[in-house]
Amino acid sequence: MNKPLLLVALLVLWLSGCASERERHWEAIDTQNLPDVRSENAFARVGDRFYLLGGRGDKVVEMYDPATNRWEKKAAMPIEMHHFQALTYGDEIYVVGALTGPYPHEDPVPNIYIYNPEQDQWRQGAAVPEGRRRGAAAATVYNDKIYVICGIQDGHWDGHVAWMDEYDPQTNTWERLADAPRPRDHVQAAVIGDQLVLAGGRNSTARTGHVLDTTIPEVDVYDFGAGEWRTLPATANIPTQRAGCTAVPLDGRAVIIGGESPQKLAHSQTEALDLQTETWLTLDSLTTGRHGTQAVLYKGDVYIAAGSANQGGGPELNTIEVMK
Repeated sequence: MNKPLLLVALLVLWLSGCASERERHWEAIDTQNLPDVRSENAFARVGDRFYLLGGRGDKVVEMYDPATNRWEKKAAMPIEMHHFQALTYGDEIYVVGALTGPYPHEDPVPNIYIYNPEQDQWRQGAAVPEGRRRGAAAATVYNDKIYVICGIQDGHWDGHVAWMDEYDPQTNTWERLADAPRPRDHVQAAVIGDQLVLAGGRNSTARTGHVLDTTIPEVDVYDFGAGEWRTLPATANIPTQRAGCTAVPLDGRAVIIGGESPQKLAHSQTEALDLQTETWLTLDSLTTGRHGTQAVLYKGDVYIAAGSANQGGGPELNTIEVMK
């Protein structure tokens, strides 16, 4: 192939690579019915169905079926649980690193709780080691083990930690791993390949009257292979500082959605971190800004539901939207 034809071929390949990445947009879903309003809840998927779990107050599990576009009420929560990142492990949903009780001295939930969607039943799981209990923590599953990272020991009052713990459901054993570079609460984790990303969060300190204004700019990354943490350079700080945001892995990036900060309205920003280039990409904004909830992946799309539309506890939401 001569040089001009080679250049044309390379240009075509480059343009096709650019075009292959979807330009995603958020859109509201007009469901057949609506769930109860809730915030500081979680949202998880098992198979083809989604589950709203927890939130402040007396709640039940509510299931969304995208095939019928309907919500259905399920089992009651075993106790009040809020401020957690739910995990899908096998065909069940695990809750670890949650809080219970009223603001500002919410208590860490001392046990793991497990919801079985097929049986529509909860059961109490292993105890979290007494000296390591906290809530508003990030949690994730990697290679059949559960990881709990950071969090706060005394609700919104004080006691934020940088701890990382590994729980093996097969052996029912806990192991302490290396602390994260800094404590943070109201944060969620996303795993990209063999790396865990923490972006967003804050150090809630109602004891001093500083809760919403303690957001953290730095991004911390844990390498499961090396067993080590690193902090990305300042040029890779999260573009929009916020806490109470949710995190999902999407298109090879860690995507941070929503959140709260000193501004009155909840954040609608959706930003994606490329770990290879250590750069951020601005994606389409939520149709409704929200914090205190969770996003899930389904057939390559991102779904988010419920949460709070303003900083703090309300107004609570019951809407759902999808980024396609």
